[in-house]
Amino acid sequence: SNWFETPQGRYILSWEKSKVDQLVTDQFGFNAFQFGMPQCAFLDQNRIPLRQIAGEGEGVDLICNFQEIPLATNSVDLVVMPHILEFHKEPHQILREVERILIADGQLIITGFNPISLWGLRKKMHLKKDVFPFNGNYISVLRLRDWLKLLSFEVDRGHFGCYIPPFKDEQWIRRWHFMEAAGDRWWSVAGGVYLIRAI
Repeated sequence: SNWFETPQGRYILSWEKSKVDQLVTDQFGFNAFQFGMPQCAFLDQNRIPLRQIAGEGEGVDLICNFQEIPLATNSVDLVVMPHILEFHKEPHQILREVERILIADGQLIITGFNPISLWGLRKKMHLKKDVFPFNGNYISVLRLRDWLKLLSFEVDRGHFGCYIPPFKDEQWIRRWHFMEAAGDRWWSVAGGVYLIRAI
């Protein structure tokens, strides 16, 4: 959680929050869950009456292990998972559990770091492998789409963003902001992070 207070973290979080807000605003139902990252309320623009944060640490409404989610089958309308899969040992099991708890037309929104990006390149070259966020197992969008299709999800094409190199200094992030528009136009699948929505 400390990393998301750094210039790098704020840059990533700002893009993800704006994209998630656009997707969840008109999503209706009875139960919505955000898995992890309690420091950022990804569901605050949603109209579902029961919005909860689940996770393994402090600041959550439901403390749980994502590999065995203590929720009834077919009971949740919306799940938002920011950066869960690439930092857990059993991403397949987590997706199976999410598929189990979602209703028939339930929606799943996933954000993750893109291995085919400047952030992914930095991860491969990084000497300190234990430093967040370069200590995760980045999952490509194509692989994630395959996993979701095996679980009978219909998957959007996804959104990519954060094309600026992983600079630590806010001044450099501002200087390179022109890459956002250029990235969307010229190398759209090479954003540092992605967002996928599945039904």
